Amino acid sequence: MSKFKSKKDNSLPAVNTASLPDIVFMLLFFFMVVTVMREDTLMIENRLPNADQVEKLDKKYPISYIYAGKPSKGYEKFGDVARVQLNDKFADITEIQSFINAERTAIREELRDKLTVSLKVDREANMGIVGDIKLELRKASAFKINYTTATGDALSNFD
Repeated sequence: MSKFKSKKDNSLPAVNTASLPDIVFMLLFFFMVVTVMREDTLMIENRLPNADQVEKLDKKYPISYIYAGKPSKGYEKFGDVARVQLNDKFADITEIQSFINAERTAIREELRDKLTVSLKVDREANMGIVGDIKLELRKASAFKINYTTATGDALSNFD
């Protein structure tokens, strides 16, 4: 017989969980950084017209979006003529002033005069709805207007 006995059992040691909270917080931070928040649910067809001289809009100032176009699939009950969408709902042209005023009150006071209204209008929409939107924006004193387009050959809009 041996004089020294081994008291060591041959089972696996316990898993060290000391670094587990660090890993969880790193994953949480990673997903918070890379996740993009959805802006609006589009309820209209929004095939933007092409333009060949496009300038990128700075994101340092607040931007409000107004969508215009024919209701998309699933929203046919709203008709087949161009409609205006403000945030996540269809709206009448006369509601644009109150929408702009609400957008202005939601931002800081020093940025209120720098609010830019970006029009995302479908290429098939009638120009009359754009003129009506611009008239309502003038009444709301929203003079900084941007037209959102896709980059491409401008002549392809006539096809």
